[in-house]
Amino acid sequence: MTAAWLVLVESNTTGSGRLFCSCARQLGLRPVLLARDPARYPYVAADDIEHRLADTGSAAGVLEACRDLDGTIAGVTSSSEYFIATSAEAARELGLPHPDPGAVRACRDKHAQRVALSRAGVSCPEYAAAHTPDEAASAAARIGYPVVVKPASGTGSIAVRLCRTGSQVRAAVEHAFCRPDPALPPQDTVLIEEYLTGAEYSAELIDFSVVGITRKLLGGEPFFVEIGHDFPAPLPAADQAALEEVAVAAVRALGLGWGGAHVELRYSAAGQACVVEVNPRLAGGMIPRAVQEATGIDMIFHVVAAAAGRPEPLRPQSERAASIRFLVAGEEGTLTGVRGVAEATRLPGVVEVGITAQIGQRVVLRHSFRDRLGYVIASAAGNAEAARAADAALALLAACVTHVTAGRAAAS
Repeated sequence: MTAAWLVLVESNTTGSGRLFCSCARQLGLRPVLLARDPARYPYVAADDIEHRLADTGSAAGVLEACRDLDGTIAGVTSSSEYFIATSAEAARELGLPHPDPGAVRACRDKHAQRVALSRAGVSCPEYAAAHTPDEAASAAARIGYPVVVKPASGTGSIAVRLCRTGSQVRAAVEHAFCRPDPALPPQDTVLIEEYLTGAEYSAELIDFSVVGITRKLLGGEPFFVEIGHDFPAPLPAADQAALEEVAVAAVRALGLGWGGAHVELRYSAAGQACVVEVNPRLAGGMIPRAVQEATGIDMIFHVVAAAAGRPEPLRPQSERAASIRFLVAGEEGTLTGVRGVAEATRLPGVVEVGITAQIGQRVVLRHSFRDRLGYVIASAAGNAEAARAADAALALLAACVTHVTAGRAAAS
């Protein structure tokens, strides 16, 4: 008997997209990727994943591709934030499990998200929407410097900037509107937000259950590149409970609560836990792998199982700690290799070393998640041990970048 299909609408280029397919196979399902360009995803060929060309920009295009599949479809989902609503619409038409497509689309509009959270009384930074650089500068003056400028529709900290003056605000808005990265959709609105100066965390949810809280490590200002994660966050029980309460309230306010959600939170100067943003998907940045190493809970498996109509209860199997550290590009050029991978892999506590960039690719500094070239994950009995192992492994990695200076090639 032929296995039922698990339809994956587009994907992350690395990380969780590949894991969605492996989880489908664990469930005895047959993963198939629908994509406009399947060649964008190197794991498709490496793992022999079936794929179909499809117009993934609409539910109609996804449904047309689904009709061409022989046999039963068990579920339709996506590992990419940009396609979760579309896959949910297709799943709804096929009578399959799905999140609310309208809630997902509204959540992805960061201004609409802020309005909904504020109306529900969920703590947020002060904010305003702007459509021009001058509007943004006026809003920043009302809110008070410094402020954060972010695209109303985006992900991975692309074009997010900390600004301390009106000229910086105007430049940040112009930068966001010029679409500096092909991964950023065209923008006509930015958010101007109060800058939260406290520690940053994220809550990882399945439905309305918080699997745990992650501590997030950020690179240098004025950017917001995440350079590492620690799970679970080393927090007093009362603080953890308070963050969980805010995260669940945010998910409820936005009409979510089916499948994965990643709620980013940060403390204000006054010590108030505020929602930075809610993502209607599992965390990126390999956080689900850290959760699995620490607790034994495979969040990706749970999302895939739910999409296939076979949800399972969350059952923690261990109480450990895990840390992730990213190899971040420091210069532009062509990536010719990464030194130290074998040495990092052999360190005690290190459970995974991954190089996500392709050898030979052009390295462009974008000051977002796209600057990451690789990662290390370490696990230990406690947070301090896991963090030390991850830091030590990262210190062994070095990107080899060739660039052109004064008419000749130079390597570093």
